[in-house]
Amino acid sequence: MTSPPPPYPTYSGRRVLLLGATGFIGRWVARRLSAEGANLRVSVRNLNTFNDLQSIYQINGTPVVLDLGAAGPLAEEVHSWQPEIVFNLAGYGVDPEESDPGMAWRVNSEVVTELLDALREASDSTWPGLRLVHAGSALEYGDAGGGLEETTEPLPDTLYGQSKLAGTLAVDREHAIGSVTATSARLFTVYGPGEHPSRLLPTLLNARGTTCEIPLTEGLQQRDFTYVDEVAELLLEVGRRPPAYSVINVATGVLTSVRQFVIEAASVLGLDSGRLGFGTTESTRAEIHHQAVSPSRLNETVGRAAIIGPLEGVRRTLAFYDS
Repeated sequence: MTSPPPPYPTYSGRRVLLLGATGFIGRWVARRLSAEGANLRVSVRNLNTFNDLQSIYQINGTPVVLDLGAAGPLAEEVHSWQPEIVFNLAGYGVDPEESDPGMAWRVNSEVVTELLDALREASDSTWPGLRLVHAGSALEYGDAGGGLEETTEPLPDTLYGQSKLAGTLAVDREHAIGSVTATSARLFTVYGPGEHPSRLLPTLLNARGTTCEIPLTEGLQQRDFTYVDEVAELLLEVGRRPPAYSVINVATGVLTSVRQFVIEAASVLGLDSGRLGFGTTESTRAEIHHQAVSPSRLNETVGRAAIIGPLEGVRRTLAFYDS
C-alpha cells in the first residue's frame, strides 16, 4: 500500500512577504495567503490601488510601499521583517506600456539577486519549505520550440524573456549553492479575473456589451492556458515543499489553440460565433511557438499539474465578476 504524503505546513501565522501584490497574479496569491491566515506583508506601488483590491479579493495583509526600481529598500524590508518565505510576483514588461529596458532588467533580474542576498543574510527560519518562490515566465523559452521541459535550453528573443531568464538563472545558481532554498515557477498563459483589459479574455468579456465584430488573430497558436486562481494555489503548494528543483513549469501539459479557447469562451459568455473575427488582426511579436509543456516536475513536487480547462476557467471568471 502506498503511504500517504507527509503533512505539509500551513501558512497560518507565518511571516510572508509578497512582492507584486496588486498585479494580476499577485492579488490571487495574496487572496490565497489571506484565506490561510498568513501574517502577510505586501509590497505595493500605490496604496489606493491596494485598498481598492482588498475588499474585492478579500486580502488581509499589511501594505508597505516599496520602490523596486531603487536598490536598497527591498533588502531593508527583508532585514527588518525577517519573512519566513517570500513570493516574488513582481515583474516589468508584460504591460505593452512598460518598455524601459533599464527598469526591465532591474525588476526582473536585479530584484531577484537582491532578494536572495537579503534572505541569505536574514535569520534562520523554522519554515520547512522554500524561502523564495519566484515567478518565471514561458517567454524565457523564446525560440526554443519543441516540447518545453525545464531542461530545454532557453532562447528568449524579447526584452521581457531575457530579463526574466536572468532572474531564473540567479535562482538556479542559489539552488546549486544551497544557502537559500528557492524555486523559479515558470508560468504560461495565465487568464482569469484581473487581467489587463487589452488581453484576450477581457476583450471577449467587454464584447458582451457591443454588437460589432470582435477583431482576433487566426488563433492557430497553441497555448497552455492556466486559470489564475489555480496558479496561485499551485505556487503556495510549491512553497510548502522542501527544495527539489530550481525551475518548475506550472502548467496543465495540455495545449489548446487560441481559436478553440475563444470558441469555448464565447459559448460561456453568450457571444454569437458570427462576431468572432478570426484573422482580422495580426499576432504580436511576443508570441512563442512550441509543443506540449511538461508538468512532470510539478507532478513530482505537489502531486498534480494544473487541471482547470478553458470552459471551467471562463465560467469561474464570469461568476467572479457577476458576484
